[in-house]
This record gives sequence, C-alpha cells and structure tokens, in this order.
Amino acid sequence: MSRSTLAGLAAIALACTTLVGCTDETAPGAPQAAASGAAGPQEGEETVAPLSVRANLRGDGVAVDEELRVRATGGTLTQVRVTSAAGRLPGELSKDGGSWTATGRLEPNQAYDVRTVAVRSDGKRVVDTSSFRTDDLTLDEQTYASVAPLQGETVGVGMPVIVNFDVAVTDKASMERHMHVESAPAQPGAWHWLSDHEAHWRPKTYWQAGTDVSVDLDINSVDAGNGIYGQEARSVDFSVGDAHVYKVDAQAHQMKVFSNGALLRTIPITTGKAGFITRSGTKVIMEKFRERRMNSETVGIGQDDPEYYDIDDVEYAMRVTYSGEFIHAAPWSVDSQGNANVSHGCTGMSTADAAYLYDMTLRGDVVEYTGTNRPMTLENGYGDWNVDFATWKQGSALS
Repeated sequence: MSRSTLAGLAAIALACTTLVGCTDETAPGAPQAAASGAAGPQEGEETVAPLSVRANLRGDGVAVDEELRVRATGGTLTQVRVTSAAGRLPGELSKDGGSWTATGRLEPNQAYDVRTVAVRSDGKRVVDTSSFRTDDLTLDEQTYASVAPLQGETVGVGMPVIVNFDVAVTDKASMERHMHVESAPAQPGAWHWLSDHEAHWRPKTYWQAGTDVSVDLDINSVDAGNGIYGQEARSVDFSVGDAHVYKVDAQAHQMKVFSNGALLRTIPITTGKAGFITRSGTKVIMEKFRERRMNSETVGIGQDDPEYYDIDDVEYAMRVTYSGEFIHAAPWSVDSQGNANVSHGCTGMSTADAAYLYDMTLRGDVVEYTGTNRPMTLENGYGDWNVDFATWKQGSALS
C-alpha cells in the first residue's frame, strides 16, 4: 500500500470517532478529497475538524429511568434510530442537528442498538453504531397502576379518578409529575394521596354534566422510590353523565332526588338507629348490585348478637361506604320509612322506589347526608368531597 493511501486512511480514522464502529461515506454532491502524499494538511488546504458522535448510555446495567441522549461535534446529526425487541425508541433531533434526545423511556432487560447518521463539516456522511442493555426488573421492583373509572365508562358528577398501585410508591412527587387529568370543558382539580398505594384526583367542585375526561398516567419506567419503577403507562377516557344529587335528611326520614338541579321525587326512607347511626356527609355511589346477600358478620355482628341478620337477595343495593352502608330496597321496614330510623346504618326504602333510583343511578352519583352527629370520613369509600378544596390540595405530593 502506498504512503499516500495510508495517509488518506489515517485522516479518515482521525475524523471518525465513534462508540463502536463507523463507516465513512461521501454525501451526494460533496467534493472529493484529493489523495495526498503527506499525513497532515498541505499548504493552502482547509483543516477538517474531527467528527465525534457519542451516546451517554453504554454497557450493561443501565437504569430504566435514564434518558438517552446523543451528541455530535464537528458535524451534524441527520438521523438517529434506537431499537430493541420492545420496539423503536422515539426521540427528537435538535434544530441545529447537534443532539438527539429520547422522548420515550426505556424498558427493562432490553438490548438497545443505536444507529446514527451524521454529516461531517466537509460533507462526508458518517454512520455510527453503539449498544447498551438495561437492568432486568422483577415484578416486585415494578408498580402497576389500576385506574377507575374504566375506559369508556359514563359516571356521575362526584366520581373521582382513582389510581391504585400494587407496589408501594414512596417517591410520590416523581410519579405525580407524570400523572395528568384533562377535561372538556376544563375544570381545575388536584391529586391527593390517601396512602403509598392510592391516589385520587377530583375537580374543585362536582364535575359539570356532560364533561369528557382523559387520564394519562405516563409512569412507565418512572422512579417510584426505593428501587421501584412504574411498570406500564395507562390512559383512560371517560365521560360524565347527568348531575344526579340525592339529598338525605335522616331526621326528616326523606331523600330528595335531583337531576341537573330539578327535583324529581321525594322518597320516604329509614336510616341507622341508635348504635348504628348513619354517617352524615357527602358519599358517592361506589358499586351497584341488582341483588346482594347482606350478613351482619361482615360488619362485626356475630350470630350470638341479638342484632345479627343474614338476608339473601337484598334488591337494588348500592354501596356508599367501605364500612358497609348501602342504599337498598327494604320491604321489611316500609312501615317505618318516612317516620323512624330502624336500620343498621343503611338507607332503606320501598322496593318500587329502590328500583326507580337504581335504574337512574350511575357509579359516581352523589348522596349528601345530613341529620346525624356521626361524620363521614375521607377514606371510607369515595369520601373525597368531605374536605374543602384547599385542604384537598395539601394531599398532593407537589403542593
């Protein structure tokens, strides 16, 4: 091989600095460099700055919350392609072509191949390749988010967005930065963490009837604290139906049924008797059962207690607290409905009235109770509306 050929190859090798390997190609229309008998630039020749393309991630054991970046000096990037068995990693080139930044996050236990194309200052096209592998994560090192409402569900105006994490989240601020709720029409609201496993989002006031809501939990590979990462991004769209608000007066033994502000019906009811007082405050319909067995042992009343009961097939039952309060048909107490409180805490009414209410009710409809000295609490069901909004916002990790 001639000395001039060796010198030309040395110049190309100097100009092409990569992580693993590169190829040097002439861009279309670019001038060809003349072979030289000397290794360095000749008198009157322009010096070509070395091209360096470098990714910030390499090797094994890369954390999934790392952000992949590629930078070029001595030239401009024209293309970056990052792939793994999980698919292509999206990203964006800067306007000046000096850098590329991933817009997606990494998946665990994946080998990523990085292929870049850059153009050197003298017009030569240079292709680089590199690779890295992310850490493997067990299920115990990832937290999965379950979301309510469900995709496509129509709910009542009191329905919060509820996110339950199967593995505890200790870096709540990190996760909350990637948890978004948007609505049309727009309504202000905030997240509130009830525990390391549960976060709720509610608007400042009840949802406007007819609202469309989008929930975006962009938490995949986000650091949740203590070596735990978000397992999967989730998105849910739901809508809000008519504004059903049921107002229960335990002293007057009546429920007034409102829809979109109009009074539809006043229903005689009975609520909890002494020792089983129904809670006052704002409750939300959590779930509905056409028929449900009700056994007092589930609320701590055993078979040897005179207050024990076990009733099969209670009709039109709608839960309003975790502690066991329901609205349901109570044909056995019709004589007391409208004039006395005789239940074990539930709100009972005639079978006909219960069927009417059941048929119109959505999960998330509001039931406002007054007339007792036993308060509803934030954690007992969807109790989100039992604190003012200023207090509610203090439960955000970003407040």
